Amino acid sequence: MRTGQKLPMKQRLKALLMSPKVLGLLLVINAVGTLYGYIWYIDQLMITPPQFLIFVPDSPTASLFFCIVLFLWLLNRRSGLIEALAAVTLIKYGIWAVVMNAGAGFAGDELNWQNYMLIVSHGAMAVQALLYLPFYHIRRWHLTVAAVWTVHNDMIDYMYNVYPWVSPYLLDGIHHIGYFTFWLSLLSIGLIYVLHVRRQPVDVPS
Repeated sequence: MRTGQKLPMKQRLKALLMSPKVLGLLLVINAVGTLYGYIWYIDQLMITPPQFLIFVPDSPTASLFFCIVLFLWLLNRRSGLIEALAAVTLIKYGIWAVVMNAGAGFAGDELNWQNYMLIVSHGAMAVQALLYLPFYHIRRWHLTVAAVWTVHNDMIDYMYNVYPWVSPYLLDGIHHIGYFTFWLSLLSIGLIYVLHVRRQPVDVPS
């Protein structure tokens, strides 16, 4: 490329997304959101049996995975397994929270600023997972482990009733929510496979 010639838009966007300043800013934003998320779950965690504690705070754990990914990238390191967990769960729980909050409003619940904040912030979770899709180094076994974790989490949530609390207006349909959540997990796993994993060389080491 000639001196002074601008990079194509796609390359400029990639360079911007992976710049230390942007990664650092996203790390701070996601860290704050993760902390807020765990605080939001405190009341539920206090009444959850110890063996199920790790499965309760779904969204903050998803953003925690992404925080680890961002931190490793800032150190010029990476973990394909953590990237897979982050990618799948950010999409899944990002969409899930948007649907649950919007669904509560459609069911007749009165939404407040917190509901709208959750809709925007969780929508952003799914968007950032897709934005960074080209930068992941996710292999098939990484995605397999992430898939097992994600579906197993669904089973724990809806078989042992430790699913994230939802609006009282939605509780009568909790079995439908469990069904929706299971298929949302498969959709998220499938998206990562179709858009990223199947395009990766099979024999490249992790």
